[in-house]
Amino acid sequence: MAIELSEQALGEIQRILKTERKEAWGVRVGVKGGGCSGLEYTMDFCEQPADHDKVNEIEGIKVFVDPKSYLYLNGMTLDYSTALMGGGFKFMNPNAAQTCSCGQSFGV
Repeated sequence: MAIELSEQALGEIQRILKTERKEAWGVRVGVKGGGCSGLEYTMDFCEQPADHDKVNEIEGIKVFVDPKSYLYLNGMTLDYSTALMGGGFKFMNPNAAQTCSCGQSFGV
């Protein structure tokens, strides 16, 4: 599986899961229709993968992706920024032909 987590994203995910006392959980990333560019990124924490999910473990963090989303996210890096303006999780997706200014939606 070619979805990566930056060191910053890995640290923030570990911090969140520890704070929520859900260290055994993983992070689900995906896409859905919508946004100003056609597709929106999704991210959530969940205990188990769904049927047919691709599962990757990066330094103890499980990453779950459904097969349809994987087509759009293969090669993506999930990053995290602590910047005052525009901070938070960032999807660095080489498959995106266009992105909106907010960075939360993209088109292929």
